[in-house]
Amino acid sequence: MKIDRLSHPNQLPSVDKLLQSEQFMTLRECYGRETVITEVRSCLNQVRTQLIQNNTSASDTQPLTDADHRAVINTLHQKVESRLQQDHTLSLQRVINLTGTILHTNLGRAPYPESAINAMVEVSRGSCNLEFDLSKGKRGRRDDHVEAWICKLTGAEAATTVNNNAAAVLLTLNTIAPKKHVIVSRGELIEIGGSFRVPAIMKKADCKLREVGTTNRTHLKDYEEAIGKKTAALMKIHTSNYEINGFTKSIDARSLAELASQHDIPLIDDLGSGTLTDLTALGLPYERTAREAIADGVDLITFSGDKLLGGPQCGIIAGRADLIRKIDKNPMKRAMRLDKVTLAALGAVLKLYARPEHLADTIPSLKLLSRPPEAIQQTAGQLQKVIARTLPSLEVTIQQCESQIGSGALPTRTLNSYAVVIAGDTGASANQLAARFRSMTVPIIVRVSQESVWIDCRALTDELSEVSSLIENELVENELVENELAS
Repeated sequence: MKIDRLSHPNQLPSVDKLLQSEQFMTLRECYGRETVITEVRSCLNQVRTQLIQNNTSASDTQPLTDADHRAVINTLHQKVESRLQQDHTLSLQRVINLTGTILHTNLGRAPYPESAINAMVEVSRGSCNLEFDLSKGKRGRRDDHVEAWICKLTGAEAATTVNNNAAAVLLTLNTIAPKKHVIVSRGELIEIGGSFRVPAIMKKADCKLREVGTTNRTHLKDYEEAIGKKTAALMKIHTSNYEINGFTKSIDARSLAELASQHDIPLIDDLGSGTLTDLTALGLPYERTAREAIADGVDLITFSGDKLLGGPQCGIIAGRADLIRKIDKNPMKRAMRLDKVTLAALGAVLKLYARPEHLADTIPSLKLLSRPPEAIQQTAGQLQKVIARTLPSLEVTIQQCESQIGSGALPTRTLNSYAVVIAGDTGASANQLAARFRSMTVPIIVRVSQESVWIDCRALTDELSEVSSLIENELVENELVENELAS
């Protein structure tokens, strides 16, 4: 940090003098007196340190004119104001996801339907009947707001909710099998993003993992031979982010449910992402539904709300009423329960499933996943023209690509898509341009591959005009980006 006209720390204005100036009085009104004082002191200390490092003697300094003093105050004001603005800008902000991964964990997963957003806003404005039964005038149960719809859509007897599917698995195991064994196929002992491992969650749930079978083949007899006096449950786990192909064998839920019933122990089925509808009706690959799992005789299912379901982050547990009520009584449930905003959003999303024929229009994530390639290609053509006009010296083309569903849903399946590709001479140049996209007023998140920037247009629908405007107005301002990439 360097301020012209200053050569020695003694020339710096005092904190009081700065605060009495008109510019800083305005900052005090906006951000508060103590906040401004703290930032002013920090700024002055930084400037003072730099001036001391210059080793200029006080006797060698020239006195400042009134114009110099005003200039110094103006410069300090700009620096302090910039810091305050940066500190008060919300860290969590909206971005535009053009990576090609629709349910992107790092980018907030499923976008919400408008009805869910409206429901969240409504209950946020004041009090609501979160745990109050309006008909009885007594305390109610917060899960009552969504349980009936979960049961209607899954065929389960009862349901409860927690803050995510990892919590659903943890709470279920801790309730059903503390100090006891849970039998799982070795091929289903998954690790998902963030180093989340099923064996670790089972350990935290205070139950004992009993592995059966091998990585690629597990037989029904493996489960049967492992059942003993300490067995509390059988468990089936969705392999969220991988598939085993070739010489393989796994046991379907119906067969496991029959075996569990014979030994009077429950079968727990972690569906992972989870879906409430037949995805093939939307032109997507098949994924077993929650209703199919319950129909197979599974005693308890767990799945996410913010993936294929298209709602807010939460974990749903559904199944036998006696087991759900037991889970509800676990003291850990209170630490994992949903807040009013999440419950409002979830309730609104569940109601949309009453009209499955309209899901592609009402649930944004399903709309994006089922979007026809020809519509994506048309969007890519429009965006390509904008970028080519903005960066005329670069090669900007449209190429076929594969979009990912993301978040452990259908891990090996991709969807045909189209991308606008900006070619650079080096990987570093492509990374520089990707960084420029991220620094826009509304950050645009793209991906870098093959030393080029790829902008997958599958998720670019209503935001096309906004993206075009951002590129035209902000990308062109950084002349270095174009020069570096073209050099």
